[in-house]
Amino acid sequence: MSAVGKLLREPWDGLGLPEERALARQRAVATFGIWIFLASEVLFFGAIVLAYTVMRLEHAAAFAAAARETNIVYGTLNSAILLTSALCAAVASKSAEHAALRRTSLWCLSATAALGLAFLAVKGLEYREDLGRHLVPGDAFPLREPAAQLFFAFYWFATGIHAIHLSIGVGLVGRLIWKGWRDPDFLPGNPQVEVGLLYWGLVDIVWIVLFPLLYLPGRSG
Repeated sequence: MSAVGKLLREPWDGLGLPEERALARQRAVATFGIWIFLASEVLFFGAIVLAYTVMRLEHAAAFAAAARETNIVYGTLNSAILLTSALCAAVASKSAEHAALRRTSLWCLSATAALGLAFLAVKGLEYREDLGRHLVPGDAFPLREPAAQLFFAFYWFATGIHAIHLSIGVGLVGRLIWKGWRDPDFLPGNPQVEVGLLYWGLVDIVWIVLFPLLYLPGRSG
């Protein structure tokens, strides 16, 4: 079986089309599908951000006081980690278009996954600090403003959902690394690389939106 034929998946491998044409159709459908999925995710996170905006307009002082309790160092460090991972993912996506750059693709994919794990580790340290300071809505919540609990309800929900999405992204990239390492013909020209790294881009963008909402209010003065 040729290298192109090995990349074909059902039903594209059984249509009787020339392999190059079948792979082009498979790539077009896969790209369209992931963009539809990403659009649904944007609507989901857009609704979360809209809810945050409404609550913040009603309780601006309480949200600013609550945001000052977040750890700006951890938040900034994680922003730098994800932006670097986005660069690695972009290089991996481009290098995967050329068989001669397979090793570069593998290294960049590995760096992307490692940076994703680093983000989760830093977030875990931040969660541990938050729990130690009782920054969880409930009876032991330390801030006086009742609306500050709304802020931290949003904080835990939004960052938790983002962490789940990032964990899925690490799994997708890890699968590409594993299959690309075992089969030299897997990465070059494979639509799965583009689909997986488009998903990674969504994870990056969501964090770039969440960071100013959660860490920067109340710190300008």
